[in-house]
Amino acid sequence: MDMAINQTDFSFIPEREKSIRTKGQQMQAIQCQADSVAGCVSQRACVYCGARVVLNPITDAVHLVHGPIGCASYTWDIRGSLSSGADLYRHSFSTDLREEDIIFGGERKLMRCIDELAERYHPPVMLVYSTCIVGVIGDDLEAVCRLASKRHRIKVIPVQSSGFSGNKSDGYRIACEVLLRMIASQERILYQPFHLNYLGDYNLAGEAWIICGYLQEIGINVNVAFTGDSRCESLLTAPGAALNIVQCAGSMGYLAKRMEEIYGIPFLNVSFLGLEDTMQSLRRIADFFANPYIIKRCEALIERELAQYGPIVKQYRQHLKGKKAAVFVGGGFKAISLIKQFRELGMEVVMVGTQTGRQEEYDAISQLVAEGTVILDDANPSELERFMLEQGADLLVGGVKERPLAYKLGLSFIDHNHERKHPLSGFTGAANFAREVEQTVCSPVWKYLDGPIHTGRINP
Repeated sequence: MDMAINQTDFSFIPEREKSIRTKGQQMQAIQCQADSVAGCVSQRACVYCGARVVLNPITDAVHLVHGPIGCASYTWDIRGSLSSGADLYRHSFSTDLREEDIIFGGERKLMRCIDELAERYHPPVMLVYSTCIVGVIGDDLEAVCRLASKRHRIKVIPVQSSGFSGNKSDGYRIACEVLLRMIASQERILYQPFHLNYLGDYNLAGEAWIICGYLQEIGINVNVAFTGDSRCESLLTAPGAALNIVQCAGSMGYLAKRMEEIYGIPFLNVSFLGLEDTMQSLRRIADFFANPYIIKRCEALIERELAQYGPIVKQYRQHLKGKKAAVFVGGGFKAISLIKQFRELGMEVVMVGTQTGRQEEYDAISQLVAEGTVILDDANPSELERFMLEQGADLLVGGVKERPLAYKLGLSFIDHNHERKHPLSGFTGAANFAREVEQTVCSPVWKYLDGPIHTGRINP
């Protein structure tokens, strides 16, 4: 028996009203960077998840999750980070805490696991993540890791990431503190005038390699990417850079600010998503170094890449003009870049939200979108479904958790985060994105669906 959708059945949780705004209707600033509302099924991840996705791409470190096996399996392979060499990060290690460990404590089991991993793999660094249950039972990770460091003469660093102690943004900050602890130097070392660090790229589908290739072509060397395809030894070169560029400000903005305070390294927020942002970011980096050779090479690269990929984007724009997109991603920087990308494709963003956006990012989003666009922070599934229906979206861009919502509503979907195997950064990434959007939105399969977005009814 079919069930008719009555949109009036969707009601807000009262505490959520301040986190949802419609441009042109409410003047107040959106509430963000707050804890998720109790009783509301947030799309936001936990502290442990935030720390793990930042640190896990360090390719030659052992990543040991101190907690139940489910926590390790939840975050293993959560990002498709690629490596040019070491693959130790591809293993997911866990202490697999059981009932007995929880009752009597898990410190001895943790030490046995560290001993076994150190003897088998001889890693330069071992990262030990705490989970919710470890925070509850009170295992002393600092003491265990300190003893293990002396015993095995390697860095064994605790990651104090109990999931209940905050939100995903707190996990990012904790991961940045761990990275600073790994660098462990208070002075600039081996200063290189035309070197930079690339912060906030995790080499999904090899994207860091693309951007590093651009920079090397125009005469700028990349010390290390934080943390895509990084190695423990390469991270130690970070204090010698002349500049930090930050792709994901949500996850790496804190690290950039701390490195400026400690090492005096300035930073630029950049984005390599879409043709417009890629061009602007490359030019800003070249202008920072103020070298005529670098500026000339930068313009030559932009001219060549635009000639190759610009027509591809223009071709797909002809099929997509007038379509509507909904965006729900992790950070505000990505949402801003996606709005610009859809504008390049002639599409309008009618709903946009993030898990960890900051107030200044929501202000920028509000400036970019049209009147009537719904802007929301830390949404729950009911809210996403409601606004995608009301706004008439043809496409949702999100992560793995949002995919079922889109398909249930008969909407096309693009995964911009976890499971994709093709790069979306740089000029080639802009062409890939345009191609994927066109193939998804214009697929003939949608006309055969009898979903609510087409008929107002849900099939049994």
